[in-house]
Amino acid sequence: MANSPQAKKRARQNEKRFEVNKARRSRIRTYLRKVEEAIASGDKEAATAALRAAQPELMRGVTKGVYHKNTASRKVSRLAARVKALG
Repeated sequence: MANSPQAKKRARQNEKRFEVNKARRSRIRTYLRKVEEAIASGDKEAATAALRAAQPELMRGVTKGVYHKNTASRKVSRLAARVKALG
């Protein structure tokens, strides 16, 4: 358990940051799920639109430190390939 004032403050900051990051991750997953659902339904236009919406969200997660840059790029690349294959 944190004993020094510094460590107590750090613990508080970590809790706040955890909640913010959790919300961000959840939001990104929602966008990704929408793309997945559109791909599963076979609707190329909806999948393309969903991917266009998901891409900036994912990259925002990168700038905020939720995801690594390569992870986000890989996810976008794989989804784009699947959307492209729908046609």
